[in-house]
Amino acid sequence: MSDELRDVSGLSIGILGGTGDQGKGLARRFALAGHPVVIGSRSASRAQEAADSLGPGLPVRGADNAAAASEADLVIVAVPYDGHKPLLEALRSELTGKIVVDCVNPLGFDKQGAFALKVEEGSAAQQAAAVLPGSRVVGAFHHVSAVLLLDPDVAEVDLDVLVLGDDREATDTVRALAARIPGVRGVYGGRLRNAHQVEAFTANLISINRRYKAHAGLRVTDV
Repeated sequence: MSDELRDVSGLSIGILGGTGDQGKGLARRFALAGHPVVIGSRSASRAQEAADSLGPGLPVRGADNAAAASEADLVIVAVPYDGHKPLLEALRSELTGKIVVDCVNPLGFDKQGAFALKVEEGSAAQQAAAVLPGSRVVGAFHHVSAVLLLDPDVAEVDLDVLVLGDDREATDTVRALAARIPGVRGVYGGRLRNAHQVEAFTANLISINRRYKAHAGLRVTDV
């Protein structure tokens, strides 16, 4: 890509639901890139345990979700879909004025594998935007392998992150943030109304990874 990325090196990052593998993986990679990270959870002590599990020397600490939301410059939502809307409703004031990056994939699982769930608002990202009218909601990081993010032997992650949103400055910021992870590019993927198919495609990736015993992601050609 030819367009120059903005400097986001000073951003502090809060990760709601950061005790899960995806949240911890993102926390680890952003901390390695020098970002102060606050892992959020319903339990501050559990959040601190997750932060400690990432190893010594990293700028990561734990807090409850409200503190993580209020203290960070940018907040990533990485909670299970069934707790998505209630959590954001509870943190509306803490998230006002901030870029909120939603990476939640509304998926169900049955004997045939993963499948996309219908969301009344259209997608989890659109649901977040409806709940948080005072925030700048961006959809991103849906297809990142937690296994690769957490693996100390993986120096670079071979991945393009699709970034969706209606605020150009916010999507540019998140694109630049994605590029802070070695090997990753942030690629603009359209407006928030197009988030549904990006979230739903995670079910296809899960099927690919199960069949081929892989940790596949996406690469966009000719960009």
